Amino acid sequence: MAGIGQGLLVLVGVGVDDDQRDAEYMGGKIAHLRIFEDEAGKMNLSVVETGGELLAVPNFTLYADTLRGRRPSFSRAAAPQQAEALFGKLCQELSRCGVMVKAGVFGAHMHVSLVNDGPVTLILESEAKLGRERRCETG
Repeated sequence: MAGIGQGLLVLVGVGVDDDQRDAEYMGGKIAHLRIFEDEAGKMNLSVVETGGELLAVPNFTLYADTLRGRRPSFSRAAAPQQAEALFGKLCQELSRCGVMVKAGVFGAHMHVSLVNDGPVTLILESEAKLGRERRCETG
């Protein structure tokens, strides 16, 4: 059973067109996204800057297409082997950026609880495919 203190719960969906560049981009983006409040109450600090933790949970159902019919289609979700490798790469990149990462078990049925401290829930999508890569800066 994995748990974290203050930090981020990240539900991770991997799509059929995603590759290593997407995982690298998202790792840097998530690690440095300024969504925690500073001393003035402004969203100005990243999970790296606050020393927060991150729980990454693989979740292919994020790619559910519900536009037609009554049963969701998951045809846009990556195959398990591709998704597991990219999920691992994302966790690796987050760690490289200085984030303490705990990961859910890929393919497992998990019970996830969340205490949401604040009104912030975001959807992030990789822009690496569009040529706007952002990688973790070190040093």
